[in-house]
Order: sequence, then structure tokens, then C-alpha cells
Amino acid sequence: QVQLVESGGGTVQTGGSLQLTCNGPGRYALGWFRQAPGKEREFVAAISLAGTIKYYGDAVKGRFTISRDNAKNTGSLQMNNLKPEDTAVYYCAARRAVTGVAYTRDYEYTFWGQGTQVTVAT
Repeated sequence: QVQLVESGGGTVQTGGSLQLTCNGPGRYALGWFRQAPGKEREFVAAISLAGTIKYYGDAVKGRFTISRDNAKNTGSLQMNNLKPEDTAVYYCAARRAVTGVAYTRDYEYTFWGQGTQVTVAT
């Protein structure tokens, strides 16, 4: 069983930055998703087991960076140039995977954290 715990959410002004951390991904592929009120869950970023493969959703490309530190059993999502439309609950997710594969669809993930709120004020 994998237990994921997100941290680092909060309120920031437009153009600001936040870094989210996911504790506990272990030796699993990792993904970040977000869900705003009244909207479907949206893919944000994904990273493979060794960190060599990374994917980003179109809405965050060039602004967000996903990374992981397997020695510390953590994953991170660095979010820069935040916009009001980035406001959502952010979730990290994990699943068993072979080396060199990352996953972009929420149904491909087995384990989920409880989420952390990110609010971008205008």
C-alpha cells in the first residue's frame, strides 16, 4: 500500500510561485492532477520511475516543472507564473510502472493523495 501526502499549497498572487511536494511515491510512476470547482479532474504533469520521462498538460507547459527525489521518497511540482485559472485542488498519484514510462490519464493511477488547495488571487 502506498500512502501519498501532498503539501505546499496555499494562496499566491498572480505571477507568483509555489512548490508542491508529494511524500511517499516510492518506486512508482508519479503524476499530478488538479480539479477546480465544477470542473473535471485535469492532468498536470507526470514523471517516470527514474525521472527520465516527463509529460505536461498543455495549460502548464513552460510554467510548471515536475521532479522527484527517490532517495528522499518525494516528488515535487514547481509552479511558476501562476494564473487565476490554476486555482484548484492538486493531487499527486502513483502507480506501479516499468522504467521509462509515465502516465497522463487519471484512471491509470492506483494510489492518490488527499489533495492540497492552490489559490491564485488576482
